[in-house]
Amino acid sequence: MTPLLAQFHAHMDKLPLVAILRGLKPEEALDVGRAIVNAGFHILEVPLNSPDPLKSIQILADAFPNALVGAGTVTTAQQVRDIKAAGGQLIISPHLDDNVVCEAVNLGLISLPGVATPSEAFKAIALGAHGLKLFPAEMISPAVVKSMRAVLPCHIRLVPVGGIGTHNMADYRKSGASGFGIGSALYAPGKSAQAVGESAAAFVKAWQAPA
Repeated sequence: MTPLLAQFHAHMDKLPLVAILRGLKPEEALDVGRAIVNAGFHILEVPLNSPDPLKSIQILADAFPNALVGAGTVTTAQQVRDIKAAGGQLIISPHLDDNVVCEAVNLGLISLPGVATPSEAFKAIALGAHGLKLFPAEMISPAVVKSMRAVLPCHIRLVPVGGIGTHNMADYRKSGASGFGIGSALYAPGKSAQAVGESAAAFVKAWQAPA
């Protein structure tokens, strides 16, 4: 196991919540990142359809070396290379693309491709993915997660993304979800760093609440 993979698993064991910062601007990256990290988050994702995402990734990676910083909405192998050059360590996609997963794995980065079916899930695992983003979670109910968990290797992390809030985390966890990607309920363009920090703290509290 590489040091980066060990770090990923350690973060997932401690608090398996991924902050999805879609729309983040470089000039607010430091303040927003600090608010989220101070709340307890260790994994930060800047989707590539954000303004100047590579710059934001570089700022976050430099400022928070103990966090795992990477990109979402990654669709090409070239983007994977660009993300690594910017200091990103995590590659997250909305879909399963062989080239993206293989490039991430070959470069020693953490790969979390998006899947929605058992066929996609098993293919991603065979390609070397380190975890699976269940997306969009709006169409993958806790009952579906339970069925997938029953057949997938028990060590594979299942991370529902899409429509996740403090109101539905418990049901997904009971069905076998390993963690969550938190998007607009945590951060949205125009939301102040203070408000983001308050939302982050609420998610941490919800995760730590007794089952």
